[in-house]
Amino acid sequence: MSLPIRWIYMVVLLAAVSIAWWITRQNQKRLPLSNIERWLIGGAAFVGSMIGAKVPFLMEQGIEAFYQGTVWFADGKTILGGIFGGYLAVELVKWMANIRTRTGDSFALPVAIAVAVGRIGCFLAGCCFGCETNLPWGVAFPTAHDPPGIVRHPTQLYEVVFHGFAAIALVWIAHKKWFVNHQLKLYLIAYLIYRFFSEWLRPESTVLLNLTSYQIASVILIAVLVTLWLSTSGDEIAGSTNSRNDGTTDEPGNRFAE
Repeated sequence: MSLPIRWIYMVVLLAAVSIAWWITRQNQKRLPLSNIERWLIGGAAFVGSMIGAKVPFLMEQGIEAFYQGTVWFADGKTILGGIFGGYLAVELVKWMANIRTRTGDSFALPVAIAVAVGRIGCFLAGCCFGCETNLPWGVAFPTAHDPPGIVRHPTQLYEVVFHGFAAIALVWIAHKKWFVNHQLKLYLIAYLIYRFFSEWLRPESTVLLNLTSYQIASVILIAVLVTLWLSTSGDEIAGSTNSRNDGTTDEPGNRFAE
């Protein structure tokens, strides 16, 4: 990646992070959180997503890459790792700080918008492109080092469209108060399904059963999220029943409560 393109990529990435941060802060103003708790959760989301996005590449490049400051804003990231790195970091910080408020819904929309903006950066940088295609909207990516006339699926723009529509859907869902406390899981499951099938449009190597590592990770993460959804739904039902029986309003158990 040339220096000017690298800087454009960094600016778009910073814009995506800034937008997500601002929307999350606005969403969490409605939650019973102190300012310190909001900053803890927001910081955990940022640090966790940055580390999660880089872990696969740092494993390849060696531990010395960890200490290079520019590597965190350079090319070589995985959106999937970033999203779930942030998810796990927030859960860990909430557990350590004994924060019982559910915050997942406040992250769903900003994450969708941030990923959409971030994928524009990927397109401009020429990374994360798709396989060769004959479709009229195919794009020639210089970074692919293809012979003249070869065009590829602009898979980055496909994701921009997906996450853009997901953001619109999440606004509608929040307005209707559907899937309360599960909107983030709903969005992530939808993205994992999309990512599973879109992997066949990307030149990724297969590792098992003719599936890529991202497809295998998607299947595993979908199973984890569905399990968490069912588990927390059971807690909500139990908590609601207890509240009716004894007149209390205790929040359901916060096991992975987002």
